Amino acid sequence: MESSGFAHWLIVLVELVTAFALLLLALVIVVLAVTWVVDRNQTGNAVLRNFPVVGHFRYWFLHLGEFFRQYLYSSDREEMPFNRAQRTWVYRAAKNVDNTNAFGSSRDLRAEGVPFFVNAPFPDLGVDHVEPVPVTIGPYAREPYSHAAFFNISAMSFGALSAPAVRALSRGAARAGIWMDTGEGGLAPYHLEGGCDLIFEIGTAKYGVRTPDGKLDDDKLLAICAHPQVKMVSIKLGQGAKPGMGGLLPGAKVTAEIAAIRGIPVGQDSQSPNRHLDIGNVSELMDAIAHIRELTGKPVGFKAVLGGVEWIGELCDEVRQRGIASAPDFIIVDGSEGGTGAAPQTLMEGVGLPLHEALPALLDMLIVKGLRQRIKVVCSGKCITAYDVAWALSIGADFVNSARGFMLALGCIQSLQCNRNTCPTGITTQNPKLQRGLVVSDKSERVFHYAKNLMHEVGIIAHSCGVSEPRQLRRSHCRVVGDDGLSIPLEKLFPYPQSQESGLETR
Repeated sequence: MESSGFAHWLIVLVELVTAFALLLLALVIVVLAVTWVVDRNQTGNAVLRNFPVVGHFRYWFLHLGEFFRQYLYSSDREEMPFNRAQRTWVYRAAKNVDNTNAFGSSRDLRAEGVPFFVNAPFPDLGVDHVEPVPVTIGPYAREPYSHAAFFNISAMSFGALSAPAVRALSRGAARAGIWMDTGEGGLAPYHLEGGCDLIFEIGTAKYGVRTPDGKLDDDKLLAICAHPQVKMVSIKLGQGAKPGMGGLLPGAKVTAEIAAIRGIPVGQDSQSPNRHLDIGNVSELMDAIAHIRELTGKPVGFKAVLGGVEWIGELCDEVRQRGIASAPDFIIVDGSEGGTGAAPQTLMEGVGLPLHEALPALLDMLIVKGLRQRIKVVCSGKCITAYDVAWALSIGADFVNSARGFMLALGCIQSLQCNRNTCPTGITTQNPKLQRGLVVSDKSERVFHYAKNLMHEVGIIAHSCGVSEPRQLRRSHCRVVGDDGLSIPLEKLFPYPQSQESGLETR
């Protein structure tokens, strides 16, 4: 009796499954038929018109291709913007696990442009190693800023980043003793949460410190700079991924909170002007720096992408006319290889000087004009590993900033979804369901470890070169591979110029 009952229900189940399968098959046939008719009669796509239905697979494979290449087909050194070897190094540094390799490097040391460092025959002993010396920025400001860490968090706005991402960066930065640049999106409570030092960035739209018509609101700026964590103010003229174009925050990311912080409408795309409305030349830039420094008492500088350094020479000449105290306290030079969440491919790939050319050009101009000691130089642009940072310090930078390095430390998998509000790791999305994957307590630890381990390994390079701390690296300590596969010293590739004012001034 029980056996016949079971058989009955089994037959019923099979019939239901069969009916469902037939219904599903009929539905698929209907969908395919409708798709075939639509594809065959549309006029906007030749591939689909000639190959209805099957033509859709082309776009599906194109979409999936980047993911298959990332994990299955590309070698460790092939991918862009960051290859698997670079990402793995950052991940391991952030997790604070063993970062050694076996059997030799997979890096091609004969490829043109590859830098490597010249070890000393008798390197300093460990007892001679010292911590980086604090560098003072803004000696003529009422509140000069002294900072030791040479590796810091570059400009990333709340809005472009999620609240958990900003909170994790803030907490991790505080533990590591590094600064965090707010980016142009205004000061959010999440920036302040961790207690780290902050650089407040004023973008072309003046988010967070704007009047209704987009001008600078002095009262709002004073209120922001009243926070003791805000150590400096940076005027953003441009960024590496889109020089000559303002930032874009898609409307999907403009929540009520972000809109309130920035001073913009909720749910609408927010496009910054391509330059400050009140800064159209060197003289007006100097006026803006002087006004903000006098108003806030903080060191003030600017961030720019260089297409040439002639205008930097004009700025230096203007400083000489106005007096040494009028100089910008720092310049952040961003290479054209810099990244962002959304930018036209044309600008991202074809405009502006890359960092390996822009940084030495800027430094040499400051040396020639005798202002290298007065104006501190910060650089950014794909510096995510120890030898990237050591190269920049060898050229002469005082500080190196990184954005994407710290995104990788947060868990970024380079899925290239930054501009779609669909970031699978919760870093560049305002979707609460996706943000849930980013656990602040865990990721802040990774930010801390990444910064500390990178600076430690830069120290190892410096000590191998025979100097006691990384800022003592000079161009003579680094060589770069030329087009013939042989290396030449940086000092020969970019010889130190003679200062017009005070002899040879290299840093």
